[in-house]
Amino acid sequence: MLPQNGPAEDLTSAAMEQKIAEQPALAKGVNGKSNGNSNGNANGTNGHANGASTLPGLDASKLIITRADPTARAIPDEAAACSGIETICTDHMITVTWKASSGWSAPELRPYGPLSLMPTASVLHYATECFEGLKAYRGHDGRLRLFRPDLNARRMLMSTLRISLPAFDPAELEKLILALVAVDGPKWLPASRPGSYLYLRPAAIGTHPQLGVQAPKEALLFITASFMPRMDSPAGGMRLHTNPEDMIRAWVGGFGYAKVGANYGPSLLATNEARERGFGQILWLYGPEGYCTEAGASNFFVVWRKRDEEGGKLQLVTAPLDDKLILDGVTRRSVVELAKERLAGELEVVERKYTIDEVVAADKEGRLVEAFAAGTAFFICPVSQIRHRDYDVHIPMVKGESGQYTAKIKGWVSDIMYGNEQHPWGVVVEEQQ
Repeated sequence: MLPQNGPAEDLTSAAMEQKIAEQPALAKGVNGKSNGNSNGNANGTNGHANGASTLPGLDASKLIITRADPTARAIPDEAAACSGIETICTDHMITVTWKASSGWSAPELRPYGPLSLMPTASVLHYATECFEGLKAYRGHDGRLRLFRPDLNARRMLMSTLRISLPAFDPAELEKLILALVAVDGPKWLPASRPGSYLYLRPAAIGTHPQLGVQAPKEALLFITASFMPRMDSPAGGMRLHTNPEDMIRAWVGGFGYAKVGANYGPSLLATNEARERGFGQILWLYGPEGYCTEAGASNFFVVWRKRDEEGGKLQLVTAPLDDKLILDGVTRRSVVELAKERLAGELEVVERKYTIDEVVAADKEGRLVEAFAAGTAFFICPVSQIRHRDYDVHIPMVKGESGQYTAKIKGWVSDIMYGNEQHPWGVVVEEQQ
């Protein structure tokens, strides 16, 4: 064995930091400060070239618009749109291609339809794919909003870097998302349907048609808007089953923190088994300690009271981000920030590792107050039961609907999304009639 001098190197972090260092315009996007006035000309490389790229970057100002026939498709009602076996998308989508030799092409807003892909495309063999999920909301004040889209754009940049897809200025991606909603929002989220939403799916895939384990030299970024069922209020609350002992969703040193497709496909086996037993999602545990991480594809929160000898303080507890095991959810971040701001006198917000045994102990000792999952798809969804091995944790639900703090936080976030509260997180879309 070769001797090791000094601490072990974090190769993944080092590689990503190098990519960002090569493209100074990206550092602001990754570190949380979007470059809103970028011209998009400093980010055309995927990190394999030395020095900053001179190839064209992602540039929303070059958007080419080809409109669909507005009368060709009628708008279904929400229930009908969500009842079939196919996702119903709006009239348009946005596509942008990238090549290592020429950088990003001009984005196109064009009629929704199939994509053309070679059977040897990188994404079909090597999982070079990542995506985001956010929603457009028709407010009760008649206005159309997105909720913190800058966070989704920055997270997608981080995901693309993790799987060697091309980088971009996240501010430009945000502008493209807004452009799609501005065009399709007036028809598909009419003012006559306040309180409704569309699900937005930006995605990036490696399209390079060459077999071999390598960073793709061609890629496609696309954005769609569609209907999605409401999943935040299942009858009796969400019921969770802990994962089998021989299966985990993510691991330290892996990519659980990135929104890549490879995080989701392998989880379906356990999820389907749980649903056959009458449970909605898996509560994913990690390590021999059984650390609680995520509920399905959502972040997981518990509210409990500490033991009397520990002060008896009420706490809102969720898994931390520092080990990159879980996703830095936009809803999660918003819950944490709002709870710290508005519940400071009632409970303590704690981000730390905690185990399923701690949850079970809190239940047995009568200290478990409530629990919920938080994410874009499930929004803020009360959890009523956790099955762990042969033990059932039954979690209190006020009037069988939700816990007190779950409902309060959900109400705050919903008010921002739908314009009942004017807040910087609610980004108003300038609609094109």
